[in-house]
Amino acid sequence: MKKSILVLFFILLFSALPLNRAEAYMISFKEEYYKLYHIHYQQYPDDCMENIYWLEKAVKADFCNPQYLDFKVTTEKQWEKYRYLFQMHINLKLIEQHLRLGRTFDKKEIYFYDAPHKDEYLRNLEKCLSFYQAGLYYWQEAKLWCEKANTADFKFLFITEKQAWEDERERISTGKLDYEKILNREIKRVEKNIEQLNQMSEKY
Repeated sequence: MKKSILVLFFILLFSALPLNRAEAYMISFKEEYYKLYHIHYQQYPDDCMENIYWLEKAVKADFCNPQYLDFKVTTEKQWEKYRYLFQMHINLKLIEQHLRLGRTFDKKEIYFYDAPHKDEYLRNLEKCLSFYQAGLYYWQEAKLWCEKANTADFKFLFITEKQAWEDERERISTGKLDYEKILNREIKRVEKNIEQLNQMSEKY
C-alpha cells in the first residue's frame, strides 16, 4: 500500500513539472549543411540522393562567420582561400555521389541473352548516363574554384587544418585527379551499351 502511494506521488510530482519545449534549430550556413553529408558503409541510392541534396544546399548557402569555424582564421587571405577550397571540395563530393548513384544503375557488360530484359536495362542505363553527365558540370565547378585557390596570392599560404582539401587542390592542378577523364570514359562505355541494347533482337 505504501509503495503504491509512493509511486502515485512521484507520478503526480513529475506531471506537475513544466516541460521545456524543444526549440527548432534552423540550418542556414554552408558548414552546417555540409555536416549533414555522410558516407554509409553500404550506400544505397536513397543515401546518395540524400547526400546530393545536402551538398547542393551547401553549395548555395552562405558561409558562417569565420570565428565559428573548426579552426582559427587569422587573416582575410586565409579566410578567402578557405572559401575557395570549400567550394572546390563540395563539388568533388557531388561528383563522387553522382558516380556512386550512377553505378547502382550501371550494367558493365551487355550479353546476347540480355535481349528479353533490354527495356529495363535501357531505362537503368539512361539514368546512369544522366548521373555521369551531371558529374561533368560539377567537375567544371571544382576546377574553377581550384584555379581561384591556386593564384599567386596564395602561393605560400597553406591551410594545414584542411590538408585533405589542399591535397585535392594540388592533385587537380597537377592533373593527378581528373574526373573529366573518368566520367567521359564511363559515359562513352554506357552510350556504347545503350546502342548495343537498342540493336538487339528479342528472339532469346
